[in-house]
Amino acid sequence: MDRASLFRKVLEEHKNRVYTEAYYSLGSEMDAEDVTQEAFVRLWKNFSEIDLERVGGWLVRVTRNLCIDTIRRRQADNTRLSTDDPESAMENARSEEADPRDKALHSEEEKWIRESIVSLEEPYRSTVILREIQHLSYDEIAEALKIPIGSVKVHLHRGRKMLRELLRREMTLYEN
Repeated sequence: MDRASLFRKVLEEHKNRVYTEAYYSLGSEMDAEDVTQEAFVRLWKNFSEIDLERVGGWLVRVTRNLCIDTIRRRQADNTRLSTDDPESAMENARSEEADPRDKALHSEEEKWIRESIVSLEEPYRSTVILREIQHLSYDEIAEALKIPIGSVKVHLHRGRKMLRELLRREMTLYEN
């Protein structure tokens, strides 16, 4: 199989997983699409050097790093905008709200879960996404994040606990 065909095969096998991880990490369809595209551009550039047996873990690491970069860029942009022009900062905040398509696609519960997952701090967010959304095994998560399995279990336990507490608070606010 030639390089392009092999790449297409890998792309088809992993594109949904990469997009889902980016979407749950960033909470934005547009940012998730950008991160997914960039992850596969980087895969293409490094394709000959990557062990195809471990391409899934490589993509998880690249996606996670791209998401972290995107979040940092957002924070820097928001800080710069808010100090330069308060009106621009308000406009930017309004533009980041979920669009009507999002509201139509997701139930209120899914929205709460997604927002709660996005609000988790690292490393808990990545671990929860990889296990609960991507359905990776502990071994796969450990390999992707380059941490021991024991750390995966601890991060997952703590992340789930934080997620339960966030959702419990959301439900309490909703009921009142």
